[in-house]
Amino acid sequence: MNFDEWEPVYERILADFGFDRAGDERARDVCRSLLDAAFDVESLRDDVAGSSVAVVGAAPSLEREVDRAADADHVFAASTAADVCLDHGVDVDLMVTDLDKNPETAVDLTREGTPVAAHAHGDNIPLLRTWLPRFASEATLPTTQAAPAPPVTNFGGFTDGDRAAFLADHLGADALVFVGWDFEDSSVEPTKAKKLRWAARLLTWLESRRDDRFAVLDGHRESL
Repeated sequence: MNFDEWEPVYERILADFGFDRAGDERARDVCRSLLDAAFDVESLRDDVAGSSVAVVGAAPSLEREVDRAADADHVFAASTAADVCLDHGVDVDLMVTDLDKNPETAVDLTREGTPVAAHAHGDNIPLLRTWLPRFASEATLPTTQAAPAPPVTNFGGFTDGDRAAFLADHLGADALVFVGWDFEDSSVEPTKAKKLRWAARLLTWLESRRDDRFAVLDGHRESL
């Protein structure tokens, strides 16, 4: 994802939520300052390109369908979905998180050598300062939704789940399998529900870019 392509969408997200772009940029720069090394995501390309990737979300349905993730070649798990996968014996190949729910899991994974895409945005600077120093830097992939500033990268996406999908696409995955997703989860608060709708919009854009059709979007496309 070229930032020139992403930026107009990013500006719409900022406007819709009233977010501060300068806050995202501050978080990005704090993230850079806290890492003495970073994971080389391109090292995954040979394994991921041409393969299937389970993009695992943390909807309540995940407990019932987690075995579907194990059928994919690779598992990219969003936030607490990583815990569910691990608890069911499903290996996680990459975790995507903005550190707001289970940062301890992210720390443990990096120390075991599993890469974690740690996302910096304007609302999580205190979490970055608290947790990133505990990560193994060589397994930490820092990301931003603002302009990239190496080693902090931007592959596109807004929520943990759709960022995982955009990252798998960047690495050349042949098939994206969506497990544990629910765009109409009635248990979430209004802001989260709005974020889920944006996730659906972004995945619609991604499937169009890939000339693909994601089953997880069936029944949602026309309303988007």
